[in-house]
Amino acid sequence: MDNLEEDLTCSVCYSLFSDPRVLPCSHTFCKTCLDNLLQVSTNYSIWRPLRLPLKCPNCRSVVELPPSGIDALPTNVSLRAIIEKYQMESEPRPPTCQEHHRQPLNMYCIQDRKLICGLCLTVGQHLGHPIDDLQAAFIREKQTPSLLLARLSEHRWAQVCELGEQLEQEKTRCEGLVRQDRQEVKEFFQRLEVGLARKRQAYLEALDKADAEVSRAYDPLIHRVKELQEEQLDLVSLGSSVEEEDSPLVFLEKVHLFRERVEEFIKTPLPSVIKLSISPRAAEYFQEHWHTVTIGSLEEAAVPKVCCCTRCAGMAAQTRREESISWFKDLHPTSPVVLLLLLLVVLLLLPFVHGLSSELFTSVCDTVEAAVEKWSTQLSTAGEKAVQQLAAIFKTH
Repeated sequence: MDNLEEDLTCSVCYSLFSDPRVLPCSHTFCKTCLDNLLQVSTNYSIWRPLRLPLKCPNCRSVVELPPSGIDALPTNVSLRAIIEKYQMESEPRPPTCQEHHRQPLNMYCIQDRKLICGLCLTVGQHLGHPIDDLQAAFIREKQTPSLLLARLSEHRWAQVCELGEQLEQEKTRCEGLVRQDRQEVKEFFQRLEVGLARKRQAYLEALDKADAEVSRAYDPLIHRVKELQEEQLDLVSLGSSVEEEDSPLVFLEKVHLFRERVEEFIKTPLPSVIKLSISPRAAEYFQEHWHTVTIGSLEEAAVPKVCCCTRCAGMAAQTRREESISWFKDLHPTSPVVLLLLLLVVLLLLPFVHGLSSELFTSVCDTVEAAVEKWSTQLSTAGEKAVQQLAAIFKTH
């Protein structure tokens, strides 16, 4: 198609031929282009009268025109017909419907806001939809944008701007809260890490002490065993040297000394193997004392006194008794456990002093039991055990 358009283009104006005329040299040009060329040509002196000279733009030959000029040149009828057909085929065709083959889209569906064909309206999916002419709908809605712009008043703009500022302020406020919480989280877990590190270091120090006790218990024995090994090796070497002695007198003297050393070495008692027990073991201790440790009671969480000797079991029991006594000593006078203990003593003495009725005593016991259940969640592990024992005492009365 591009090559065809090039063949149908005038070499003077570079457009499609308009009223193509044929020169005597057989080249074709637009009539208007030939008129312009004739007007700029002024050399008439060498030509016969009533003849107009013209140089062909293509072959550069000078041709004679009839006296009537360009109008007398013959029209290239075939070329003009080809150009007209080419222009008709080149014009954009109206779009056709994709659902109905080769049906033109010549109606505008108001409901769906799209072009449709006649079959779409009569038998297709746009059956019964209101329609209009596309140009008429365009003219009718031409002023709509201006009307809609008029509705966008300054008051509405001010409201939108104010709303934007409020949202920005709220966003800034919320971001500030998030930053504060982020800092709180960092500080909280930093304190938690410090507390855990302190407890970890304390426990490791206790284990270091236990390790030192193990060394103190075993190192002297191991050193003594090594001394015995060295002495026996020395005796073996001495016995070999005695066997090689040739002098009878010297031999007898050495045998006597060797006999004394061997007998003394054999009579030397060997150290006994001791078996130490490490108590308490970390896994068992954590399971017994730390499984209920919360963040709030982390600082009060106990660190055991690790011992390693044959009397570990008795010492462990003594340590637990000391820890229990220490726990009661550390209780604040106003702590719930102390108040419960005092209240228990009073309740036990009241029936003997004032003849407290059984109904009133039962009511008081129920009240105390409820208080025990309320306070039990705030107590440490040892406190919870004590409270449970008190509750059991109340239930038996």
